[in-house]
Amino acid sequence: MGRPTEVTRSGGTVEQTASVEELIGEYDEERPGRRLSPRLDHVLTAVCFLVSVFVLYQVFSPLRQGGQYYLILFLAAVLPLVFVCYRTFRSKRRAADGSQGDDNPSLLDWALAALALVVCLYPVQPFAVGDGGGGFNAFLDRQGSLGAVDVAMGTLLMLLILEACRRTTGLVLPIVCAVFFAFAYYGGFLPVSWSISHAGMNFGDIINGFYNDASGFFGIPLDVAATYIVLFTIYGAVLEATGASRFFIDISFAAFRKSSSAPGRTVALSGFLLGTVSGSGTATAVSLGSVSWPILKKAGYPREAAGGMLAAAGIGAILSPPTLGAAAFIIAEYLGVNYLQVLFWATIPTVLYYLGIILAVEMDARKFGAHEVHIATRSALQLLVRFGYHFLSLFVIVAFLALGIPPFKAVVYATAVAALFGLVERVVSGRDPLDPHAERAPLPQALRTYAVELYRGLAAGVRSVLPVASVCAAAGIITSVIVKTGIGQSLASMLVSAAQAITTNETGILVLTAVFAAFAIAILGLAVPVTASFIIAWVVIGPALQTLGVSPPETAMFIFYYAVLSEVSPPTALAAVAASAITGGDTIKTMWQAWKYTLPAFLAPLAFVITDNGSHLLMQGDPLSILWTAVVSMLAVGALAIITGGWLFGPASLAVRALCVPAAGLLLYLQPFSIGVGVAFLAAAIVLAWVTRSGGRHTPPAHSTTTKLEETA
Repeated sequence: MGRPTEVTRSGGTVEQTASVEELIGEYDEERPGRRLSPRLDHVLTAVCFLVSVFVLYQVFSPLRQGGQYYLILFLAAVLPLVFVCYRTFRSKRRAADGSQGDDNPSLLDWALAALALVVCLYPVQPFAVGDGGGGFNAFLDRQGSLGAVDVAMGTLLMLLILEACRRTTGLVLPIVCAVFFAFAYYGGFLPVSWSISHAGMNFGDIINGFYNDASGFFGIPLDVAATYIVLFTIYGAVLEATGASRFFIDISFAAFRKSSSAPGRTVALSGFLLGTVSGSGTATAVSLGSVSWPILKKAGYPREAAGGMLAAAGIGAILSPPTLGAAAFIIAEYLGVNYLQVLFWATIPTVLYYLGIILAVEMDARKFGAHEVHIATRSALQLLVRFGYHFLSLFVIVAFLALGIPPFKAVVYATAVAALFGLVERVVSGRDPLDPHAERAPLPQALRTYAVELYRGLAAGVRSVLPVASVCAAAGIITSVIVKTGIGQSLASMLVSAAQAITTNETGILVLTAVFAAFAIAILGLAVPVTASFIIAWVVIGPALQTLGVSPPETAMFIFYYAVLSEVSPPTALAAVAASAITGGDTIKTMWQAWKYTLPAFLAPLAFVITDNGSHLLMQGDPLSILWTAVVSMLAVGALAIITGGWLFGPASLAVRALCVPAAGLLLYLQPFSIGVGVAFLAAAIVLAWVTRSGGRHTPPAHSTTTKLEETA
């Protein structure tokens, strides 16, 4: 695969190379992978656009038959598209000349797409078919006693969902689902003395739980995908079409100009802002890397360090309000709270995350002797005055959520605001904001061009949600088995028992359970996407923490952050792999660099669960408590950054880093005595580093580089 060429800039403009889309398609676990022929791509775009219109319409005119009826129609709309958009296998077919030609679906793919449509619509089709069919109400009436046709259709749907999930995310999640299915069927044969044994379920009962029960295919995960996630992906696609992503990068470059740390700071800020558009860690890392890697290279960053920085900034897209990741919507549904509440819970952890990245950036800038890279752009004030309207739709989401408007309506209003300002931009400027050197077009032509781009943006939003919908539908298999067999509580008890086997101290049991849970979630996330790992961990590990007195919000956010950590954890950190493809660095070394940037912030969530004061980090409690716990946690993140970054007034000695280890742990415990001792350890580390700084002082190069990036055709 060809790497992106160095992208150039003039007057604050950015153009990404074509290979960016190829990198996203290859490394992002939640992106379509086919390169369709132009004609088929036009047809697919039209279908996705119609689905987006249907999704937007039902927000204000819900179907009378209820939510499950809508989920059936939604799955019928998106599942067939998966077989069109995704390959049977990961490798691409190549044209005779060796180039990457069209990658259209095969006859088998079309057959699977047609079968998926028939099977998905079966519950609502009005005609009797043997002992099944007869319409939606008749289908519901047979709950618990499905006919043979119902069981056959449910089985086919299960297999199609697993195949769709395999195409989008790989083999691991389908295998996990198959294991749960086997446990449901064969669990009755396990010895009664085993804690995970159950009474057993016959095949029809299992399929009934998947197909005609609120905990199966049409449960909370798919409901979240169909009512929240798809709307936010549409919103992000519209922002992209109106030029918001380029503005966010431009203003980030303009905000930091005269500092050796400016390139790194720019990457961190751009990652935060771009996350509102893409919602994908890998996509953000690739899009940002194609623009910022040439600048990081000129500043003197090694390839692996730059790739790790890009991956860490990209993962921030999943953690950052106001859009967060798909799992955040599931948290709101599982806990029965307003999505705005989840945004409040995520505020301080997000600050801690980016504080860790910024500290690592500052350390690396000095360690690598980074120098200034002057970029010819307009000032941040000029950009803000001219294009600041891109922020308004984000404010609309938060404001409407604060007014009590449901998030699925708030994001539609925000999408409308973004589209309206995009229209005003075209009327005023008469040209594409993504191409500032384009000549002003007549108003009718400019409006036609904008209408086409908006049309494609709405279609792109639906296309982006296909893998998420597949994962959420497959997760219904796992949640249904856990609900029906009670294995979730059994596994949770085993986790707690493992901690109790080591210590009988209540605090020690809680700490060990939290550590075991963190490792388990991170390992689980190596194999499955964030959304799936959160769902599985919530029903398996969540009860273990709550049994020990951890509140549901603390448990949910703890699981959420460690599920996200897997995105940058070796050996399957896709964001880091994609970033290394941009920089040309060693993949494994890039993964470890990404860990260096993110690990300080990802240890902070342990504070959520190991102490009562950890709840203050989720904005729960009085303002003073929230403030002091936030400040102490920032000190802890600083200590962790010294450990991983190896820098404090100069290269940090082994003794300095050793002192910071207990400092970080004691500070994160968030109890008065431990805080005092932790501050003492940190102060000792700072004094020792200051006293010994002259011997290890690193002098960066005195020169700076000036570069003017001009837009390439």
